[in-house]
Amino acid sequence: MFDQDQIRQLKQLIGDQVEAGRTELEKLVEQACAIRSEVRVIKPRAATSVALMASDGGNNKVAFNPFYLQVVRVVDSNGKELCMEVVSPISDIDALSRRQFHEDGSPRTALGRMMDGLGVGTLQDLSPMMSGKSPSWVQVFRDLCEWATLYDLICHRDYATDTLIVRDGLLRSKIFHGELFVKMGELMHEAIERIRRRDRCKVWLVGLAKKTQVLEYYRLAISLSGVFDNGAACFAKVPAKMLDEVYLWDEYTRDIEDDSTGEKPKFNFGSMYFVRFGPHSGDPIWTVDVMSRQDKEVQAIFGYLQADAVVGFPIPLYPNCIQQADSFSRVADLDMDIIEDQLVDAVRDQVGEDKAPVIDALRLASDVAARRYE
Repeated sequence: MFDQDQIRQLKQLIGDQVEAGRTELEKLVEQACAIRSEVRVIKPRAATSVALMASDGGNNKVAFNPFYLQVVRVVDSNGKELCMEVVSPISDIDALSRRQFHEDGSPRTALGRMMDGLGVGTLQDLSPMMSGKSPSWVQVFRDLCEWATLYDLICHRDYATDTLIVRDGLLRSKIFHGELFVKMGELMHEAIERIRRRDRCKVWLVGLAKKTQVLEYYRLAISLSGVFDNGAACFAKVPAKMLDEVYLWDEYTRDIEDDSTGEKPKFNFGSMYFVRFGPHSGDPIWTVDVMSRQDKEVQAIFGYLQADAVVGFPIPLYPNCIQQADSFSRVADLDMDIIEDQLVDAVRDQVGEDKAPVIDALRLASDVAARRYE
């Protein structure tokens, strides 16, 4: 533990550093104050809400060394399974690409339909991170499956009522080749317009993130400036100046309709907003991406989203549809035990009858090092 002299020294050193950063804080507060005139009150509405969410990778890893599996599962807020895959770092990526299509070349899965729509035939053509050189490609594959399910939900499904589709995460990604991500956004927008003309139904797409760099960087400044202290649920568009202050890549932050010089947007088809669904100053603020071409309907979109967020549980004032999808998609407890048993049984079959007792002994062995934490 620190003694009294060390505590005094630390207090002085910390105070000096905070004093040195005072000018920076004042600049951030000034930038936060600039959005005060853009803050709008949310008017609640009611709509059907559908949320997408891939299970957390931390809950989905199953290992029996040297075998490691990643279970990819995407479920909507009604509990309907939309995608299920099992991969490992040693999986054949070419075979995985072929698995997305029938023998005649027609798409078999949601990922296959997205690849077909984007005009690519292999996962390597879809993402440079699917080369297999790093074992982290399994995480990229999981993200691709989630984007593919979102694409499939919009481009290959009929709607009988106005629907708000919510993605857990922003409408931004750096895992796609070239401009394929923006092209996917264009295809989804075309499908939304087709649904509007054909079925007389509106479909909106938003992405909501629990944490973002820009919100964490400006959180203190927003609180000090009190720009959202108006006693109502409200929202404000994040100025480009704030985004430029935090993010290094123009192609990640620029709007798809921005015709100015510089790097064109390749990793983004959303417009970013700060949103507070509760009326009190202490209520959480979230970062939300609205599909860029739906900016004019942002009041209606946040009205629907706020109606869903006020009943959110267990996270208060966070869209309940996302929390339901999270609950349905999580692979844990008994489900995880079943997967682990299936993996061990598969290894047992591979080693043969004479070595099977060795596998059984390993299955029953306890982690003695972990006992101290029980």
